[in-house]
Parts: sequence; C-alpha cells; structure tokens
Amino acid sequence: MPVPAPTPLTDETDTRATAVPGPRRSAEAAARSAGLPRIDEPREVAPSDARELSKAFFKRLRELSEGTPEYQYVRNTLIEMNASLVQYAVRRFRGRGDGGDIEDIVQVGTIGLIKAIDRFDPTRENEFSTLAMPYITGEIKRHFRDTSWAVRVPRRLQELRIDIAKAKEELTVRLDRSPTVADLAAHLDLTDEEVVEGLVAANGHTSGSLDAPHSEHGDGPTEGHTLADVMGEEEPAMELVEDIQTLAPLLERLTDRERRMLQMRFGEELTQAQIGAALGISQMQVSRLLTRLLAHLRTSMLEDPDTAAHPAVAGRS
Repeated sequence: MPVPAPTPLTDETDTRATAVPGPRRSAEAAARSAGLPRIDEPREVAPSDARELSKAFFKRLRELSEGTPEYQYVRNTLIEMNASLVQYAVRRFRGRGDGGDIEDIVQVGTIGLIKAIDRFDPTRENEFSTLAMPYITGEIKRHFRDTSWAVRVPRRLQELRIDIAKAKEELTVRLDRSPTVADLAAHLDLTDEEVVEGLVAANGHTSGSLDAPHSEHGDGPTEGHTLADVMGEEEPAMELVEDIQTLAPLLERLTDRERRMLQMRFGEELTQAQIGAALGISQMQVSRLLTRLLAHLRTSMLEDPDTAAHPAVAGRS
C-alpha cells in the first residue's frame, strides 16, 4: 500500500479544512501544526511503510510537549500504525482460552504497545519492533498469569509453578528420570515443603467439570459415565453430619440431668458406676435410664421430630 502523501499546506487546503467539522478538522490541524502527514487510516498502512513513517513520527513525538493536540495526534497515529504488531503477537496465544477471549488479549497487548511507544528512544537507532514485542507479549503473559487460574493462588505460588515446570524439564534430561521433590528443592534452592506447596498450587491452574463425559477409557466399563460417576467415593462422615443435625433438636428437649448423664457417658466416658455415684443413684438405675433414653432418641431420629414424645425417664428415678 502506498504511503499517504502529506496534505499540502496551501491556502486552498486551509479553506477546505475550515469546512470540515469536528474531530477530522482538529486532526488535520494537529497534523499541520506537527509538520507531519495527515493519515486518515493508520491501520491500513502496510507494515513496511509503517516502519518508515514511524521513524519520522517518533522523532517528532520526542520534540513535542505532552498533552498538546500535536502530541496526541502523533502518539495516537503511532499506536494505530503499529497495531499489526499486536495482532502478530496475539497469534501465539490463540490456542489459550476460547475465541471470546481474543478481543481481551488484543486490548491487553495494545497496553504493551502503548508502553513501548512511550519508552522508545529513536536516538538509539534501534527498530521499534525490537522493543515493542517484549512489551506486548509480556503484558499478554501477565494477563494469562493473573486471570487463567481456575483457583486463585498467590502470585508467589504462580511464579513458583513456572520455576518448578522449568526445573522438571531440565532435571528430567539431566537425570534421565523424573526428578523427585528433593531433586527439585536442591536445584531451586528451596525446602521440600516449599516445592510441595508449589506442586499443590499448580493443581489450581486448570479445572474440569464433574459432569464432563468420561472418555479416557474408550469402550471400557466407564463408557457413558461422567467423571462424577467414576471418581471419588462416598464420604462416611456425611451420614454423621446428617445424624448430628437430626439429633440436635432432640437433645434440646432433654432435661439438664438427662443431658448431663449423656455427657458423662459419651463425652467423659465414665462408667455407669461413676455416673451413679455422681448423680446419687445406683448403677442399675443408670443402666436402665440410659437404655430407655437411647432407645427413645433412636426412634425419634427416624420419626418426625415434632411428633416425638419426651421420655422424661431420668426424672422418674
């Protein structure tokens, strides 16, 4: 694509410009004031032409005062002319995340481009792309590091995960086997506990749905099942939780003496003789009362709690 020619600064041009309202007139005025061509479609400029134009624009940018219309025109034009660098960098990351994330990645990469433009020094005679690409890819990598974790973990552990992954690759080649925790700790100058913490944190980087089809075993016995069907096992403690929740309102209906008797038998693990001595009754009475009380609680747990009758067995002693 040919480089857009500078707008001639003639009286005729000035007359026409005054007839153009709004932002275009302001941009044309800023371009004339900056002594640079007015580029109507900076994103359409070919990369080779953009490199040559950028040199002139960068040189002029460093001569202008920040905040002036001329400075804004030159800076914004540089951003748009070099937007192709962002698109080029984004191609490396298209396999990460779904397609809906591409627009976010482009925006993040553009932030890196803007930082590079603000920090580029044309007097060093380096290519702008040499500085821009590390800034752009750095911002995109930071974006993935901060947003792609399924479970949020501290930045320290995110960085440790990367270090451990690199150490694993290096040590696997060097040792001709998978490195142990001790190998990783020695290589990274960390303790075994810190390495284990990093390995555990790495599990939070990705997640899978328990409703996803279980297809790893092909036509095996798990065909047609979800991960929830083939992973894990029943937790016995869940039944205990349900029993406690059912038992709690029943215990509230007992008298203080009845609750005290249960506390001594099952909390303090006292013998029936010791309970009888504490309550001033015989061991036989303690045995009979506990049997009757426990039978009532078992029956009531299987019934509607509102209809369960209070035994009042201890009060009859």
